[in-house]
Amino acid sequence: MAALDEPLKKILGGTTAKVLAEHLDLHTVGDLLHHYPRRYAERGELTRLADLPLDEHVTVVAQVADARVLKFNGGRGQRLEVTLTDGSGRLRLVFFGKGIHKPHKDLLPGRRAMFAGKVSVFHHKLQLAHPEYELLDRTADDGADAVSAFANQLMPIYPACQQMASWKIAKAVDAVLPSAQDAVDPLPEALRDGRALVPLTEALLKIHRPATKADIADARSRLKWDEAFVLQVALARRRRAETQLPAVARRLVKDGLLDAFDAKLPFTLTDGQQKVSREIFDDLATEHPMHRLLQGEVGSGKAQPLDALVLTPRGFRPMGEMSVGTEVVVPSGDLAVVDGVFPQGEREVWRLVLSDGSTVECDDEHLWIVGARGTGERVLTTRALRGDLLGADGRPRWSIAPATPVDLDGGEARPLDPYEVGRALGDGGARPADRVPDAYRNAPLKDRLAVVQGLMDAGGQPAGGAAVYRAAAAPLAGDLAWLVRSLGGRARLGPVRDGAYDVLVALPDAYPLFRDRAPERAVPGASDGHPEDGAGFRRTIEAIEYVGRKPVQCISVAHPDHAYVTDHFTVTHNTMVALRAMLGVVDSGGQAAMLAPTEVLAQQHHRSITEMMGELAEGGMLGGAERGTKVVLLTGSMGAAARRQALLDLVTGEAGIVVGTHALIEDKVQFHDLGLVVVDEQHRFGVEQRDALRGKGKQPPHLLVMTATPIPRTVAMTVFGDLETSVLDQLPAGRSPIASHVVPAKDKPHFLARAWERVREEVAAGHQGYVVCPRIGDEEDTPKGAKKGASGSKGAAAKASSPEDVAEKRPPLAVLDIADQLTTGPLDGLRVAVLHGRMAPDDKDDVMRRFAAGELDVLVATTVIEVGVNVPNATAMVIMDADRFGVSQLHQLRGRVGRGAAPGLCLLVSEMPEASPARARLAAVAGTLDGFELSRIDLEQRREGDVLGQAQSGVRSSLRMLAVIDDEEVIAAARDEATELVAADPGLAGYPELRIALSALLDDEREQYLDKG
Repeated sequence: MAALDEPLKKILGGTTAKVLAEHLDLHTVGDLLHHYPRRYAERGELTRLADLPLDEHVTVVAQVADARVLKFNGGRGQRLEVTLTDGSGRLRLVFFGKGIHKPHKDLLPGRRAMFAGKVSVFHHKLQLAHPEYELLDRTADDGADAVSAFANQLMPIYPACQQMASWKIAKAVDAVLPSAQDAVDPLPEALRDGRALVPLTEALLKIHRPATKADIADARSRLKWDEAFVLQVALARRRRAETQLPAVARRLVKDGLLDAFDAKLPFTLTDGQQKVSREIFDDLATEHPMHRLLQGEVGSGKAQPLDALVLTPRGFRPMGEMSVGTEVVVPSGDLAVVDGVFPQGEREVWRLVLSDGSTVECDDEHLWIVGARGTGERVLTTRALRGDLLGADGRPRWSIAPATPVDLDGGEARPLDPYEVGRALGDGGARPADRVPDAYRNAPLKDRLAVVQGLMDAGGQPAGGAAVYRAAAAPLAGDLAWLVRSLGGRARLGPVRDGAYDVLVALPDAYPLFRDRAPERAVPGASDGHPEDGAGFRRTIEAIEYVGRKPVQCISVAHPDHAYVTDHFTVTHNTMVALRAMLGVVDSGGQAAMLAPTEVLAQQHHRSITEMMGELAEGGMLGGAERGTKVVLLTGSMGAAARRQALLDLVTGEAGIVVGTHALIEDKVQFHDLGLVVVDEQHRFGVEQRDALRGKGKQPPHLLVMTATPIPRTVAMTVFGDLETSVLDQLPAGRSPIASHVVPAKDKPHFLARAWERVREEVAAGHQGYVVCPRIGDEEDTPKGAKKGASGSKGAAAKASSPEDVAEKRPPLAVLDIADQLTTGPLDGLRVAVLHGRMAPDDKDDVMRRFAAGELDVLVATTVIEVGVNVPNATAMVIMDADRFGVSQLHQLRGRVGRGAAPGLCLLVSEMPEASPARARLAAVAGTLDGFELSRIDLEQRREGDVLGQAQSGVRSSLRMLAVIDDEEVIAAARDEATELVAADPGLAGYPELRIALSALLDDEREQYLDKG
């Protein structure tokens, strides 16, 4: 009897063993015994043919409906077409040439057989070309004993390959099945009895040769526990080993840096932030390394008076009316929901006075996104701005950019033409009662612009590169200024007489001020701001005035920008949890390092941390707080002098916090006492990189990994409990709803025709749309050796194994081709333009400017629009060949619509058959907008990868029976059992069989990975 580690070559012969090794990674008797059937066919049961996945090798049990020989090539060639049925659906088999004779004799109408082959499509129908088959209804009189393996009622269907069909694998299993008696049972007897699990030998026999469906259930239950328990023992031993490592406990210090930081926060931490912080500080206080995953991101807003205005999709509403679930507008034009409201009692309130006369009130710690001449954006508190308001030349130093214009809708009817409303108001003189009705203020962009144009055509005139509206009554002047600012422009009121005002206005190029005449274009920054900084319609902060004490509150906004719009002036807030953990470690005498995947993100983190800490981030420097520390940045592009100083600050301990990129991992970087490593976007770093940074501590430092969007392997590791997990409140949500639908272009062509009708309807309603294609379509875009066109070259066709291969392997649809088809077809008459990555920068900018200005109706583009494109008026998106994109990419693309007040529509066009995995993936994406849920879908599609190895995702897996998503309860129970067993017997001295199973699971590579991870 062969042992389980016996090479298959000795049992099955060299040819069979070679196929199993090369194509299924099966090398030993044990490997083959653990190659479990995918499913089981009953002798009287036929496979449901409609559910077959495209492009996969399948095994089906079906009945022959008919068979016929057809001739082609003038009678010189012949093929056999066999139609299978499951009683409802049909599947075609095709055999060519000399290969038709035996199947023509065997596959007679009424016969049942097992068929194995790769599913393809030809003429819109599923088929198998040259499949292998095994007849199931031969009688003993036929002299056929080849199907003796299928004498049982339940026939195992194994994961197979083109080189070896399922029934051949079954025969190989028959040869090694007696060796199941040698299987070492890793589960302790007490666990087996307590969970009512069958012995391993019995499970192996039942999984391969079940007599009943109950046998299958018993075997699966047992084998899932094997995988879950052995893996959890490995992880439990790893966790226990870490508790034995001599990490430095980092306990909270009273009246230290953290307390000083908390005392200056202008808001109260959310319950979620406080809970997660407690979990982290409890871990940091132990004398073994923390290993925790921080999932999600929630911050808190800065305080404003209750009568301050916050922009919502329905217009401005007072801060005091904000509640959890209220939708607000963020500076980029996105919509987000308020997920926390924090009344702060009475505070000292200040008023920022801007260069156009507008004002906004806030407390002294309010954070502002500001710019200065020759610098990029910075985040500063009101206090910092007050202390550094003017430059050396006496001019205002800081300016604020306008928010991105968005559609609004207060819900009121707008029965009149907005332009005519503006003209009527402009022709009416300066009557005090004149106002722009709320319905036309809280209106879509195009309507607000039309009101402005009506007013300017009636009472405005060009004025020195801008324009001026003369002698408006105060209410109308204020309304006009409000409308102009809502479009991203600038408006300044100047008193003239009898309470009337001249309104000096300018708008971005995308929005013409006049409709019936063409004045000189306004020059951004010509009358306010800094003309030389090229920053457009920025408003400078002219003064900051003390108002007095007022009731204030702050809000938390569930959006990655952590910002909202108040009177079109932007404010921001930041996540506190990771920073507070770092400050706690610095208090205890250690250093903290934050590792970011890109220089841009590292710089943002560094700027955010120093701005939040203020003088506390200037330890050892003139003006720094006594309890402060130094916060340094270390990236690859830093100058030599700055880099030397940063390295010196780290090795001497002068810097308590360092933020950096991969540059932190270099050998020359040394720390005085590294106590905490914070890894942002942890999936962007390899295990070796994280391990290199952790190795820089005198003792193993604590580790906090952060991710807002888990990838499949992260989800798997979380479920398996390798990381302690903290989740911060809600994930980003809100925005206008986006309806998503799959459009089966090949199965139902009229659905695609309806998709183009929907685009036209959105344009007719005053909105715009995107059409996204996976390819550009120019010569450079065509693969080498291939000719342009959807069908490939004749050479390719000649080499194809069957005609359907040519159809299925067409290039992805291209922007240039689709744009031509649309402009001469379903979107004829609309203003259509293309956008892709190989256009000249000026051309790209021009197209985007025209699209943002509403001069184009439809943009046909590649994924160049995936990030950074924000046109709130765009409401429809059609993604061609959507099956060619990944789940996360589809989700990212879909986020380009539904950014204004109007709901979004995303249509996922695919030519893949309904039964294909690609269509199932698209249906899943269409079914949810939840990013975390989509990561679970991605995991189900891509599998969890090797949870103990280096593969981040994909088919390589140490799991054969266990499914991470479906078997969470088994995994959790196994974790409890494993933790208890390891605590009682860390060396597994009393469990020699478990030690054997563990050594088989943990090869050298996986053990090293586990040690590092």
